[in-house]
Amino acid sequence: MQRIINFILNYRNAFLYGFLALIALVLTVRSHSYHQSRFFNSSKWVTGKVYGSAASISGYFSLQEENSRLIEENERLRRLLFNAPNEIQQALDTTELEYSVTNAKVIKNSFSSPRNYLTINKGTNAGVEQDMGVITTEGILGIVENTSSNFSTVQSVLNTKSNINAKIKNTDYFGSLVWDARDYRVVQLVDIPRLVPLVVGDTIVTGAMSSIFPENIPVGVIKKYDLNASKSFYNIDVELFNDMANVKNIYLIRNRNKREIEELEELTADE
Repeated sequence: MQRIINFILNYRNAFLYGFLALIALVLTVRSHSYHQSRFFNSSKWVTGKVYGSAASISGYFSLQEENSRLIEENERLRRLLFNAPNEIQQALDTTELEYSVTNAKVIKNSFSSPRNYLTINKGTNAGVEQDMGVITTEGILGIVENTSSNFSTVQSVLNTKSNINAKIKNTDYFGSLVWDARDYRVVQLVDIPRLVPLVVGDTIVTGAMSSIFPENIPVGVIKKYDLNASKSFYNIDVELFNDMANVKNIYLIRNRNKREIEELEELTADE
């Protein structure tokens, strides 16, 4: 306490000067409209800067919450998109939808081996099932292979066992999407007949012959093509829209009619 008193006594002249200067400033501002206007404009500028900085800091720490909100909104919009042929009223009623959509996050990803898989942070507790389609905002990613209560593994399109129905956009020419394990940015579309006119840059999308993916989900673009050894079909290199080395937020697609379709097809095959 004695140190505080000594400090005030030692600098009493400076404190007195500051106090008198403050009084003079207040009197000047109050007696002159110009100075008063300048003072309040300056105070507003300072306040605005402080609030702006606070909002920026608050916004930074709320990015995760905002991203989650946007992911949920994208999930809802994709559910409507995949069920576009239905009336809007039906689409808003989830019991009438052919496809359901669930968001999740990738917690492990491989893309450099012949058989690549991803691990995601949702499992059977969240309704995830085997053979659900997996996509990102950019395009197709893979198919759920195994599930546990809280996690699932996804067979990536970058897997030599992967085989997904795909087609050239705006046509009915479809083939099989496979991977030759050479380049993680490029997959192959096979079984497209030689009579089909192709152009480098054409878009490849999922086909209508799959019970896993809705039709017309983006895959990539034709990078190059040539005829196979039999000269009957094309070998097509497709550059993926997805950056397979950098995947985080994903969507799981469930076809509510998948089991019924498969049971009917098995019954037909057994006849």
